[in-house]
Amino acid sequence: MPAELLPPDRQPVIISALRTPVCRTNGALRALHAYELLAPVLRELLAGVDVGAGEVSDVVMGNAVGGGGNVARLALLEAGLPVTVPGITVDRQCGSGLDAIVLAARLVAAGGNPLYLAGGVESTSTAPLRAHRNHDGGPEFYRRAQFVPDSYGDPDMGVAAETVARKFGVSRERQDAFALRSHRLALAASEAGYLDGELVPLGVGAGTVAADDGPRRGLNGAVMSRFPPAFVDGGTVTAGNSCFDADAASAVVVTSLERARDLGAADALLLVGAGTAGVEPDVLGVGAAAAARNVLTAAGVAADEVELVEFNEAFASQTLACLDELGIDSEQVNLDGGALALGHAYGASGAVLVTRLLAQARRDEMAGSLGLAMISSAGGMGTAALLEYRRL
Repeated sequence: MPAELLPPDRQPVIISALRTPVCRTNGALRALHAYELLAPVLRELLAGVDVGAGEVSDVVMGNAVGGGGNVARLALLEAGLPVTVPGITVDRQCGSGLDAIVLAARLVAAGGNPLYLAGGVESTSTAPLRAHRNHDGGPEFYRRAQFVPDSYGDPDMGVAAETVARKFGVSRERQDAFALRSHRLALAASEAGYLDGELVPLGVGAGTVAADDGPRRGLNGAVMSRFPPAFVDGGTVTAGNSCFDADAASAVVVTSLERARDLGAADALLLVGAGTAGVEPDVLGVGAAAAARNVLTAAGVAADEVELVEFNEAFASQTLACLDELGIDSEQVNLDGGALALGHAYGASGAVLVTRLLAQARRDEMAGSLGLAMISSAGGMGTAALLEYRRL
């Protein structure tokens, strides 16, 4: 078990974590902009810790497909924090939310006992249309940003998922079974009330959205087998074993171990190690495995010593390939379901992983256990964070 790596006044810890429901694009949250998704989460986080809003050192948020303009600052002001609190928005595409948390943790490690709100948000429903300016000044609309130079191929996500499936030998049968498992676990977790403590209900119009809307009860093996290839003729990656786009926000409170104790926090996730790695863009989905391997090696921790693993399930193929590479049993991952069932709210997804780890460790009273959050990103990158759950 790793010891504290830094003195208590510089050891980063996460003492609270919340999220909105994760809902399909153009679904229940389609009327809310990114800052409107995030602001209620920030308010609830502050209500749960004994600090004044003006004591927040900074708000560090990830966002991938928004309109720019620093959504962190916009959301914190919407949440009622004073104008003296700054905000910064981070973009590492899918990894943005986890990278924002890691950045805040590294700022804590620099000293001073600060307190940060960190995480991510995405409203794919209200994301702006994108266009380049033509030579004549007119717009040329495009679907997504360019992630790597053309010489690398700059593959679409689904095509890259097919390449991963082929190169790493992940069969259609395994992909379908893993996706079906995700839906079943997510439904079971919701019915058991496991998600209630981490969810911030959102007012939308005259109603309230209080639950994830992605998990599908009617799926079974026969249904999964009928999905045709979605990206490559004759391929194995389908709409059934791929995630769908979603809207959500998730954030955490990051501070030092010393300050957490002064605040009377009962427990926390201690950051043991974190890092980002790059891989070939055509197999961008395995970036998380490269990052996790580096983090585990640096901490002197074997993969089988990690009790809780949360991996962003963008595609079943890349999730299984990463787990195979790391020697992690797929049955030990995402115990309450993952993005294949919940959906992928790009900039928020990495923060959702950390929120899930804290909730699971608390629920099962897993003091001393290690958790691993992993996510792959467009352009051929991955970020991982190794965390230890402790009673304080």
